[in-house]
Amino acid sequence: MELRQDSLGFLLTDVSRLMRRAFQQRLEGSSLTLAQARALVYVSRHEGVRQVDLAEMLEVQPITLARLIDQLTDAGLVERRPDPNDRRAYRVFLTPAAVPHLAAIEQVAAVIRTVALHDLDKQQAATLLLALNKMRDNLASR
Repeated sequence: MELRQDSLGFLLTDVSRLMRRAFQQRLEGSSLTLAQARALVYVSRHEGVRQVDLAEMLEVQPITLARLIDQLTDAGLVERRPDPNDRRAYRVFLTPAAVPHLAAIEQVAAVIRTVALHDLDKQQAATLLLALNKMRDNLASR
């Protein structure tokens, strides 16, 4: 039987799964879960995002996101503010208390990035990141 090479989709899925697993293992002992850390990072990248849009970005149901935001609010890391354009909606903002948590998340991410890119030279790593960004842009524009 001939062994077939992994398809691009399977390979990307495996790498993503393994990176998430490594991140979650290194995050143990933190007060944040992986889901909370992801939400916090997305809020930092899209400060003032509407909850419904954040749920879409994270690919979770709005009710699931509402619980995550409740947890982050209870921890004092984010705050909800009414959307001035839609009285039914809320926008999510970081609080100053989120800064050290984001720094810790970045520190863990840097370690995992180093492990994942081990044995790739700087040019190979740059080419990989450029290609992945281009693939994301191609798929997002369709």
